[in-house]
Amino acid sequence: MNPLITALFELGGSGSVDEIYEKVLQLENINEEISSIPHNPEKSNQTEVAYRLAWVRTYLKKYGFLENSSRGVWALTQLAKEKKTVSPQDVVKKYLSKQRKGIENKIELNELDTPEDEKGWREELYHILTKEISPDAFERLTQRLLRESGFVQVEVTGRTGDGGIDGKGIARIHGFMSFHVIFQCKKYQGAVSAGDIRDFRGAMVGRADKGLFITTGTFTPAAIKEATRDGAPPIDLVDGEQLAEKLKEFQLGVKTEMIEKVTIEKDWFSAL
Repeated sequence: MNPLITALFELGGSGSVDEIYEKVLQLENINEEISSIPHNPEKSNQTEVAYRLAWVRTYLKKYGFLENSSRGVWALTQLAKEKKTVSPQDVVKKYLSKQRKGIENKIELNELDTPEDEKGWREELYHILTKEISPDAFERLTQRLLRESGFVQVEVTGRTGDGGIDGKGIARIHGFMSFHVIFQCKKYQGAVSAGDIRDFRGAMVGRADKGLFITTGTFTPAAIKEATRDGAPPIDLVDGEQLAEKLKEFQLGVKTEMIEKVTIEKDWFSAL
């Protein structure tokens, strides 16, 4: 808990989930071997560290130390800025007290067994992508996603022995500029390593302006560094969480239903 709070102070008081994750790894000197351990590879692409940090965010939000926006940015509250640290035992005690009240109100235990910001639909989507559809179908899904994102001339090649290159396309920027992009899409239940990124870069050199690596899994910290290494052709990374959000954004197999709620503002009428 306190390392996460420290990480947010280091980030200026707020940060995305990914920024917090990377900062905690840095501050706590968590090596790649530990940071790559999956929490439950059968259900999600989360690492154990990411899963625990998700719970920490939930605990600290209930405790009044964190707040989050609809865009996934977490921030320290004024209470956190004043207190700076917490007693983890006190936080857990207060959280469990609230949960017991929920159980007394007939909330099922399994509803309380997931961090607040973890959505059940992600697990179902992850299972479909990693277990139920074929590699060819995943390549076609990637092709459709890139087209929806504004790419043109998107082709799936998928030839074996081609350094892992699954396809190519052209990214159009505001109708004026364009970049030739080679992509790899990998159905994966673990973390993509720096070696995978180097192999992909070796296959794309001289054939495209940029590389794009999409996976249902995650990327190790070393892989992220390798993708943006100075002097090397840049490679953009899309992990399972980002992939899920993009599929949701473009409603590709993920449908969002909004429920309308009408509220009467009595004070507004009183001010007439």
